[in-house]
Amino acid sequence: MASDFGAVLIRPLITEKSTGLKEDAHQYSFKVHNAATKGDIRRAVEGLFKVRVLRVRTVNMRGKLRRMGRTQGYLSDWKKAMVTIAADQKIDFEKV
Repeated sequence: MASDFGAVLIRPLITEKSTGLKEDAHQYSFKVHNAATKGDIRRAVEGLFKVRVLRVRTVNMRGKLRRMGRTQGYLSDWKKAMVTIAADQKIDFEKV
């Protein structure tokens, strides 16, 4: 993935569960490129947000079934990363 941060991190995941993790455990969730490794994700978050990453956990998410009338199909599979940062730091998505 090299050092192009935009190619690794697609978007932050802002949900009720991720907001709770952010406040309680200093964990932030991101939708990332399917081929991104934990090292790529760590370097991208540290370089883009200027924080110290303690831990990166990833999970491959299966695409959901969607229907439109009689036809049906699946959304694309995607990868989610949960990044734990130091307790004295925070990520502000509006400044980036």
